[in-house]
Amino acid sequence: MGRGVQEQRASHAQGEVLTLASSSQSEVRYGGPKLTRSVLNSLFSGALAGAVAKTAVAPLDRTKIIFQVSSARFSAKEAYRLIYRTYLKDGLLSLWRGNSATMVRVIPYAAIQFCAHEQYKGLLGGYYGFQGKALPLIPRFLAGSMAGLTAAMLTYPLDMVRARMAVTPKEMYSNILHVFMRITREEGPKTLYRGFTPTMLGVIPYAGLSFFTYDTLKKIHAEHSGRSQPYTHERLAFGACAGLIGQSASYPLDVVRRRMQTAGVTGHTYGTILGTMREIVSEEGIVRGLYKGLSMNWVKGPMAVGISFTTFDLTQILLRKLEQMGYTAR
Repeated sequence: MGRGVQEQRASHAQGEVLTLASSSQSEVRYGGPKLTRSVLNSLFSGALAGAVAKTAVAPLDRTKIIFQVSSARFSAKEAYRLIYRTYLKDGLLSLWRGNSATMVRVIPYAAIQFCAHEQYKGLLGGYYGFQGKALPLIPRFLAGSMAGLTAAMLTYPLDMVRARMAVTPKEMYSNILHVFMRITREEGPKTLYRGFTPTMLGVIPYAGLSFFTYDTLKKIHAEHSGRSQPYTHERLAFGACAGLIGQSASYPLDVVRRRMQTAGVTGHTYGTILGTMREIVSEEGIVRGLYKGLSMNWVKGPMAVGISFTTFDLTQILLRKLEQMGYTAR
C-alpha cells in the first residue's frame, strides 16, 4: 500500500513537471513572456549593433557612395583626397553628413534583421529538427537571407533618403523630413522606392552569406577549440570574413541601387536594373563601373560587419547575465 502511494505521488509529481515543461514550451511558442523578452533583447541588441558599426565607418561609407554614384575613377588616393577636401571645406563633422539619416534607417533595419534572424533560425530549426543546434547549411543561408529581406522591405525608403543626403550639399536638404517632402513633391512618391528591386536581389546573397559565414565560423571554432564562446577578437575576425564575402558577392547590385536612388540629383535617368548596368558598363567598364569602390568596401565592410556581429553577441550575453542576476535576486 505504501509503495502504491509512493508510485502515485511520483506519478503526480512527474505529471506536474510535464505540465510545467509543456506550459513553458507553449509560452515560448505562442508569445509568452519568455518569447517577448527574447524578441525585445534581440531588437535592442540589433539596434545597438547597427548604430555602433555604422557610426564607426560613416566617413568611409559616405565616400564610397559618392564614388558609386559618379563617373569619376576610384582609387585609394582619390578617396583620401575627397575625405581631406571635405574636411578642409566643411569641417570634421561633415564627414558624418547623412549619418543621422543612416541612424534613422540602420537602427530599425539592424534591430529587425537580427531579431528576424533569431526567429527564422528557431522556425527553421523546429522544421528541420535542429532546435537548439546549429542549422544545416541551406537553412543557415535561408535564415540570413530571409532576415535581410524582411529588414530591407520594412525600411527601404529610409535607405533612399540616406543615399540622397550622402551625395548632396547640405544646402539642398535641411533634414530627413525635408528629403522625404521634397522627393515626394518634386519626383513623386514612387521615387522613394526607386532601386527597390536591386536592393532586394542584392540583400539575398549579402545577408545570407554574411550570417551563414559568421555562424559557420563560430561552429567550426567551437568544434576545434572546445570553447562554446569565441573571444571578442575572434568574433571580430569572423564578422570581418562574413562582411568580406557577403559584400563582395552582392557589390554590383549595390552600385546599381545607389545609381537608381540618386538619379534625381545626378542628372541620369536610370530606369531598370539591366539598363543601369548596361549604361555603367558602356561608360566606365565592368571593373571600374560595377565594382567601383570595392577596395574601400574591403576595408569598410569587414570592419562594419565585424563590429556589428560582435556588438550583437556581446550585448545578448550581457542581457542574459543581467536577466539571470535579476531572477536570482528575486
